Amino acid sequence: MVKRIVGLFALFFLFGTLHLVSAQDRPYIVQRPITWDAQRDSLSLDYLKNRHGIAAPTVEIVPKMVVVHWTDVLSVNKTIRVFDPVKLPGRPSLQKASALNVSAQFVIGRDGSIFQLLPETTFARHTIGLNYCAIGIENIGSSRYPLTEAQLQANTALIKYLMAKYPIEYVIGHHEYQIFKDTAWWKETDPGYLTKKTDPGDEFMNQLRLNLGLAGGLMGTK
Repeated sequence: MVKRIVGLFALFFLFGTLHLVSAQDRPYIVQRPITWDAQRDSLSLDYLKNRHGIAAPTVEIVPKMVVVHWTDVLSVNKTIRVFDPVKLPGRPSLQKASALNVSAQFVIGRDGSIFQLLPETTFARHTIGLNYCAIGIENIGSSRYPLTEAQLQANTALIKYLMAKYPIEYVIGHHEYQIFKDTAWWKETDPGYLTKKTDPGDEFMNQLRLNLGLAGGLMGTK
């Protein structure tokens, strides 16, 4: 299974998408893959089964949602180093749920540079209850260092590209994830496993959804 993932990863980076999306619609993306080995594969499958209740044969997901985050770490390189270990260092409250480290498919620097850490259809742990269907985009910033105009434009370009490739139905901020708690979208086996998030905030998400042409700034694309 790991060989298959590595093979898909290589094909993804070498040939780009198999979907019929125009190359001119794809923003420039720097490839910075994080470690994927047998242990990460196994822990990801365990997370899908134990936390989401999904007994999946592979770690491949069908993206139907994009979740936008900020990092609280003000460096692209440091953020990638944080995500690279297979096992979660520290953060006992998250370790209780799983030893699998957090990660995301994309990181966007403060100058708008886009970095890809995992294939878009590979599972990543970034949003409770929704990882099984969500692409995560981490932005370098925090409450003290609000996201930049360059990041807004980069998120807009990247998400438009993703919406053209996949059946994306929602674009949300991490702080909005609990809206789905009482819906069929929510898949978390422990109802008490919740964290309070503020990233990236209503102002950024409202402008992002406006840029994406989502009616009235609503979350949904439909």
